[in-house]
This record gives sequence, structure tokens and C-alpha cells, in this order.
Amino acid sequence: MYGRILIAVDGSDTSTHALREGLALARQSGSQACVAHVLDAVAPSGLGLTYVPAELLGAYREKARCVLDEARAQAAEAGVHCETELLELTDISEDVAQRLQRCAQDLGAELIVTGTHGRRGLARAMLGSVAENLVRLSTCPVLLVPHNAARRPR
Repeated sequence: MYGRILIAVDGSDTSTHALREGLALARQSGSQACVAHVLDAVAPSGLGLTYVPAELLGAYREKARCVLDEARAQAAEAGVHCETELLELTDISEDVAQRLQRCAQDLGAELIVTGTHGRRGLARAMLGSVAENLVRLSTCPVLLVPHNAARRPR
């Protein structure tokens, strides 16, 4: 079905649900998985800066590595071959969705799995929707896992 699946994670509960769905699909279809975390080193929200101070960037990288290590462990537990990618935005002209799309193309991904946070109103206007932008940009299918996926009966 899909030879290679890119799963986007950000450490949130929503991305944990997306990871679970992506790994289940990879296991069922015998696909390889690549779990990616995008670190925005250009314009962190709320700090009013155009760059991230080195100390803060180091802390962001450490947290991202922990998220990727946990994803790798979950993939191993699920019996799925998994690579991880820590992607960094360093150019103000590229956003998270564009970086994920570029990663998908570089990897030859045939499916992208990502969570949707379900933000509305001002939060969505301020933060935008990475998932929505990714769907618009993607050259392969995108599976969106809703923020309330854990509440669905299985």
C-alpha cells in the first residue's frame, strides 16, 4: 500500500495520537516509517525575536530529541522499521508545513500522517494551521488525525 510513511510529531498529545495511527498503518501495510519533528529556529511565537537564543535553541533541540527517541521506542515496540529526522527551520521564508513537504519529497514518502489540534478563532488565526497548509502543499496523500482521536471508541 505505502512503502514509506512520514509521521510528523511535535510532542503534543495530538501528535502522540498521530504517531500511534501512523505506526499502526505502517505495521499493517509493512511500510517503513520516518518520524519527523520540525524545530522552528527562526521566529518562536510570543518572544518577539527573529531568532532563538543559543541556550533556548539547545533546550528545544533536547526536547525534540526526546520526542524522537520516544517515537523510535514506540516504533520498535510496534515492530515497525523507523528512522527519525530532526528538521530545523533556519530560513524565514519557509514554514513548518513547507519543511515537512520538502522532507516527504526527499524521503520519497507516499503518505504523511499528522495531527490536527482543532484550534478555532483567535488561536487558529494567530498560530495558523500546519495541517491545513500541509494538505494544500502535499504531493502525496495526508492522513489527518484529530485532536480528540483518543476519545473515539476503538
